[in-house]
Amino acid sequence: MSKSNSLLKYFDSKYPDSPKYRQSFSKYLPYLESVLNSSDLYKKNLILERLIIPERSIKFRINWVDDKGKVRVNRGYRVQMNSNLGPYKGGLRFNKDVDEDTFMFLAFKQIFKNCLTGLPLGAGKGGADLDPKNLSDNEMMQFCQSFMLEMHRYIGQLTDVPAGDMGVGSREIGYMYAYYRKINNVFTGTMTGKSVENGGSKLRTEATGYGLIYFVNAMLEKMGEDWKDKKCLLSGAGNVSLHAAEKILEFKGKVLSLSDSGGVIYSKKGFTKKDLEKIKKQKLVEKLSLEKIAASGDFEYKKGKKPWDFEADIALPCATENELDESDAKKLIENGIRIVAEGANMPCSSEAIDLFQKKKVLFVPDIAANTGGVYVSGLEITQNATFQNWGTKKVDKLLKETMENIHEKCISEGQEKNYVNYEKGAIKYAFKRIAESMLNDGVV
Repeated sequence: MSKSNSLLKYFDSKYPDSPKYRQSFSKYLPYLESVLNSSDLYKKNLILERLIIPERSIKFRINWVDDKGKVRVNRGYRVQMNSNLGPYKGGLRFNKDVDEDTFMFLAFKQIFKNCLTGLPLGAGKGGADLDPKNLSDNEMMQFCQSFMLEMHRYIGQLTDVPAGDMGVGSREIGYMYAYYRKINNVFTGTMTGKSVENGGSKLRTEATGYGLIYFVNAMLEKMGEDWKDKKCLLSGAGNVSLHAAEKILEFKGKVLSLSDSGGVIYSKKGFTKKDLEKIKKQKLVEKLSLEKIAASGDFEYKKGKKPWDFEADIALPCATENELDESDAKKLIENGIRIVAEGANMPCSSEAIDLFQKKKVLFVPDIAANTGGVYVSGLEITQNATFQNWGTKKVDKLLKETMENIHEKCISEGQEKNYVNYEKGAIKYAFKRIAESMLNDGVV
């Protein structure tokens, strides 16, 4: 039996019912195996076998009462995956469809993402099976307080530092962190993604989207090109996609699409800055659907469609897992796509990624492309620990430099003849860093 097959068999024996985690692990495995084969010590010390099992996986019940006085019950999760490089670090996601498999695959990816930042950060992920839609502010506060009533015993600034993710923004972080302070009677950097007024970092909300574009900008510079008139397709209409779109316009590129669960809003000539400001306000503040937004503006709306049917140079999937499949990849390639960079976590199926790489479309995985968010979270920890609040220009400068550094790290391990395999480069560079740290720690 080959080493790859034996590792997959080992994985399946540990996680027989984890399709998302298995998809992520099996996609990484060929690159991980090439690193394992470079060192007998990695194999002897079972580095990968240890890495795929979390140091701790916590499940708990969340009881709370809604505005009608009805008792509600949800499940909470925190997967504390690896702490070799620092305290567990990763977001909290509130979504009705999450389960332990969701957080296992996200926490596994977080190891590699955090390694690439260069910061001393471990990896974790968590959240709850809550549908945040249509909850009042009071109901969300009640839920967040009940969530933290259990969660507080497992986290701390030197232990585990959660942040926001899908369904968890600065409002939810604020409710949770305030309750953490009340329970523990301390003010520390135990959570990131806080509002600036409550100790958060400037640009934390924008960081993932901005960082994504800074990475693609580094790619274009390597190709001897710039953003002028580059046509970009974006999915999603949340913080990542909207702030990525904002930065694209700043660089003189064209944003042709945004999407939500209902469909796609499209502009053949590209959204203007004024258009984008209006969409941001209506989507993020007024919580309108793109269908309603399109009806109030000069935009085309395609109900039930994805944004991958149009001609473009760059595609940035920023919505959710497996939103871009093999058939979408074929359409993009036929329409002349040259760069695909993942703004969301695992938005491209394995088959889509394989096709992009086969056709020499430059593909950047989530662990490299959307690292800006966790990097600025790391800066927030530093600012809290030193009782400082850095200016926007300083944070933006550090973010841009870091995304450019991550780009170089990917090239160092992913350069092939006439092609850069960014997926291979990101995974190999990160795995070498965590593997060496685990060797240095011995078997613990």
